[in-house]
Amino acid sequence: MNRDLAKQKATELVDQMTLEEMVDQLRYDAPAIERLGIPEYNWWNEGLHGSARAGTATMFPQAIGLGATFDKKLLKQIGDVVATEARAKYNEFSKQEDRDIYKGLTIWSPNINLFRDPRWGRGQETYGEDPQLITDLSVEFINGIQGDGEHYKAAACAKHFAVHSGPEKDRHYFDAKANMKDLWETYLPQFEAAVTKAEVESVMGAYNRVNGDPACAQPYLMQEILRGKWGFQGHFVSDCWAIRDFHENHRVTKTSEQSAALALKTGCDLNCGCTYRSLYKAVKSGMVSKTFVRDSAIRLFTCRYMLGMFDGCEYDDIPYEIIECAAHMALSAKAADESVVLLKNDGILPLSKETKTIGIIGPNADSRLALMGNYHGTSSEYVTVLQGVRETYPNSRILYSEGCDVFEKKPDNLAREYNRITEAIAVTKNSDVVILVLGLNENLEGEEGDTGNQFASGDKIDLRFPEAQRHLMENVYKTAKEKGVPVITISMTGSAMDMREADEKSAAVLQAWYPGAVGGREVAKILSGEVNPSAKLPVTVYKTTEELPAFEDYSMKNRTYRYMENEAFYPFGFGLTYSDISVDAVAADTESFADASKSGAKIKVTLKNNSGVAGTEVVQVYVKNDDVNETLHPHLAAFERVDVPENGTAEVEVIVPDSAFTTVDDDGVRAVRGTTSTVYVGCGQPDSRTEALTGKKSVEIKLS
Repeated sequence: MNRDLAKQKATELVDQMTLEEMVDQLRYDAPAIERLGIPEYNWWNEGLHGSARAGTATMFPQAIGLGATFDKKLLKQIGDVVATEARAKYNEFSKQEDRDIYKGLTIWSPNINLFRDPRWGRGQETYGEDPQLITDLSVEFINGIQGDGEHYKAAACAKHFAVHSGPEKDRHYFDAKANMKDLWETYLPQFEAAVTKAEVESVMGAYNRVNGDPACAQPYLMQEILRGKWGFQGHFVSDCWAIRDFHENHRVTKTSEQSAALALKTGCDLNCGCTYRSLYKAVKSGMVSKTFVRDSAIRLFTCRYMLGMFDGCEYDDIPYEIIECAAHMALSAKAADESVVLLKNDGILPLSKETKTIGIIGPNADSRLALMGNYHGTSSEYVTVLQGVRETYPNSRILYSEGCDVFEKKPDNLAREYNRITEAIAVTKNSDVVILVLGLNENLEGEEGDTGNQFASGDKIDLRFPEAQRHLMENVYKTAKEKGVPVITISMTGSAMDMREADEKSAAVLQAWYPGAVGGREVAKILSGEVNPSAKLPVTVYKTTEELPAFEDYSMKNRTYRYMENEAFYPFGFGLTYSDISVDAVAADTESFADASKSGAKIKVTLKNNSGVAGTEVVQVYVKNDDVNETLHPHLAAFERVDVPENGTAEVEVIVPDSAFTTVDDDGVRAVRGTTSTVYVGCGQPDSRTEALTGKKSVEIKLS
């Protein structure tokens, strides 16, 4: 529905409400207004990697795994599935007058914060550490959720606006301080694209303060930028109970009435929490005008009209049985295939299906939790790595040992722990190859308050695997070396870990993230070669946390691949395949280059497969603007996935946006500066490791 028409209808409806009724509609759990034919509605729903928390749904790999796909088309398809299944649930549940939490059409996803520090537990919810990668994937995901029909299929939400990435334990009172260059170069680009390119319906604030002001009442971000500079027309929602933090933790107000008034006046339309229950009193006491209440109510009902909640729409007939249908499950499997990053392979992979005895060891080998990540739905089928290997290698003898708990710092039963280690050693001794499956789960990394981990928050204290797993690794690797048994190490986490020992002592290393409900089957297919890995790292794998700045420091200095001063252990954008694909030629459209700083540039890339194995590579284009105040290293400007046939070639045209040739100064002003830019084209960053594997080409552009 046209927004102007939806707003007109919303205005007519809101103007029939009393003040008290209007105030109540600004709560996430908005009550019914029976005299106006308005049913109750709960705005809170989740769809990070599948329709979440409302029963059975298709479960995709966690968002960080989706980031590793570098697949824009896939993200749009997944967004569409999220919306379709949310619609199917909404249609059926509404018929039964069930309008409870997580059953609506307003999806509070995606999380487009930048994963600036690998210790952040919620980093798994993001698409990685690069603004361009997050931008390109999130725009398509939002487009998939909202659809291209007359009405929204569902409404997406870009969160958490805009400087938010831990520490989780401090988020309710922490002040994230970002200078203007970092703000506009790192923290804002993906939000700007969500608003101006994808026209996302809602934006969610964060818990913390940003440069002194609470993120849900930040005038510079919410008024000057979001509504002003970007022209945002949708609605703004607080993070859950974040407004209560104004008076309880941030201490910028003294009462709930003052907090509610401050948030509303700054532009927060919808309160996830209970503080807006004080709005009626705040209006009556003169703290805030009724006009602000009316404006927010109109924006919220504009959204509901655009969802077709009152007049009906083209999505009302989506049936319940579409949930977890064959097509959706096939897409989930495809996403898992594209998400697993092969980090090392000495030639052991693909692992022959004639392997006689395979040992599978580790706490995540047969763990459902390791498939999920956080903010997940419920699957009707789960396939762990152990089960997947059994399916894929039906003629092999499978020996299994859990080895240890995923986390057991001080085991209560030392004898039991010792017995499990001896079992793991026995499995190693009696196997032709060992698959060691390590990692974390949502109870060890995630969101403060939602996890029961050992640190009383969702963050990691360092990049090491938990102590029990380190003990297991030591014994398995030692035994394997003594017996000449190769080890394949698989890390199932939502973040980068210390992979030095695994890399040194393993024949192959894979980063599988949290690959979704049936992800274990797809991991096994990659091991066997039935699926050729194609994923790339969406984050830097550091050596240790010792090289990182303090977690609380929001300066980008020495963070992520764009600014890091040390060499990465595995670099952003890195990932191996079973093919031998290289950059064969780069043809620049010189006419587009002549005006690149105004309209972008076109680059035609030819890839050559020097092997008999068909594969997929990700062409990555990086830009370094010369002689200006720029990022320390070339930054990702564009990327495209390319299928290359065995012993063949493939061409792709990559469009580099004009913004890639701009820089941000210390005042936060983005503009064309300098006279030249160097454009690097390859299958990874312009570094020695990528060049040795797949080659790289560079072209110098003179800016007009």
